[in-house]
Amino acid sequence: MSRFPRLTDEAMTPAQREVAAEISAGPRGEVRGPFIALIHNAELARRVQALGEHLRWNSKLPPALLELAVLVTAHRWNCQHEWYMHEKLARKAGLEPRIFEAVAQGKEPQGMSADEALVYRASKQAHQTGRLDDETFAAARERFGLDGTLELLALNGYYSMMAMVLNTAGMPLPDNAAPPLPG
Repeated sequence: MSRFPRLTDEAMTPAQREVAAEISAGPRGEVRGPFIALIHNAELARRVQALGEHLRWNSKLPPALLELAVLVTAHRWNCQHEWYMHEKLARKAGLEPRIFEAVAQGKEPQGMSADEALVYRASKQAHQTGRLDDETFAAARERFGLDGTLELLALNGYYSMMAMVLNTAGMPLPDNAAPPLPG
């Protein structure tokens, strides 16, 4: 059972109903995942939703690279829910299963493309040290531009926040699925 119960329309404040309508009208299509918890703070949900919408649906990064960064983040925080949802999106985006299977095991994937290796390295560094070293930053800036490098950092930070919300909320996985990440 979730620590943040799903609110019915009747239980929502007018501000919560307004934000729920905004979320439902966007690409998410409904209040789901971490937004079940976040809607308990309407203004926070509104702002987090806007950032997430930009990062997920308007990113400069190709979908497979975006999903790789999310999966590295989900593994870092052992967020079963985030992994469960984004592994499906990674498959759909064309990320090779051997790559996310290695990430799930806490191993560096072998045979990645140069872009995949860069996103993996940058994401790991962001989570381990809170920054990119000079070499990784220069490579990211060269490949993705300053705006793309910032998006990559923001993706790692955004999905870290979402992992914390999901892990704290304790929501069950869809269809009562078994946890996809080991341990």
